[in-house]
Amino acid sequence: MVNIENLNFRYGKNVLFSDLKLSIKEGNIYGLLGKNGAGKSTLLKVISGMLYPDGGICTVKSLSSFKRLPSFLEDLYYLPEEFYLPPLKTEEYEVLFGELYPRFDKVRFHEFLKEFDIDPAMDKRLSKLSLGQKKKYLLAFGLASGASLLLLDEPTNGLDIPSKRQFRKLVSMAMSDNRTIIISTHQVKDVENLIDPVIILDDGRILLNQPMEVINRNLVVTVEKEENPEALYSEEGLNGFTTVLKNETGEEGEIDLEILFNTIVESGHKISTLIGGEV
Repeated sequence: MVNIENLNFRYGKNVLFSDLKLSIKEGNIYGLLGKNGAGKSTLLKVISGMLYPDGGICTVKSLSSFKRLPSFLEDLYYLPEEFYLPPLKTEEYEVLFGELYPRFDKVRFHEFLKEFDIDPAMDKRLSKLSLGQKKKYLLAFGLASGASLLLLDEPTNGLDIPSKRQFRKLVSMAMSDNRTIIISTHQVKDVENLIDPVIILDDGRILLNQPMEVINRNLVVTVEKEENPEALYSEEGLNGFTTVLKNETGEEGEIDLEILFNTIVESGHKISTLIGGEV
């Protein structure tokens, strides 16, 4: 689906990506995790063709992102963290922008809006909606666009707790074997049961790109009274030390995304040796 090779990108003299490589397969909901400034939003913009790198290639279904051909754009939907909605009514936006996507499904769009508690026939301009309503409107549109690649940057920001649950439900409803969704987020608890595989980006480098099955087969989390010198990562809490160890049992464990992220950032080289970085 997405193939990035030897990608170089810089902001002025500040090098962000150097010979970056990344492979993203079709039919998955990827979680893109990283600290502030790690390059998550930049990576999504490069994939969408909105930023042009200093070198390397990025293709989506064998089409170069950088050329932004009509056949490329009509099959990709990108929702940035900060966005603009014009002063159009919902039907006007639907007619104008739905034409850009050949597989746009008006019926599903209205279904998704109703799931988000938005009236598809409301007599109100989109620019007058609250941030949460705007976000839900654009999420519903993207999920109904028919695009095979969706890039969602912090999609749950601005959503209240019920809306986050609705978001997870709609993403699951809209997912298919020929669609790929990349969700970049800091709010890992919002999407923990939704995303798989997981990509962890740190300081412009891909530290991990693996499905949770592989991660859980190789790592195990325990709570111990004392800090374990064999730990790949540990953090102290009220009940002792939450400890990440190499899984020696052969049975699949379970690690939450916050612990996984901290483990990878702190002990990335050990994890890479243990389970590999790329898939």
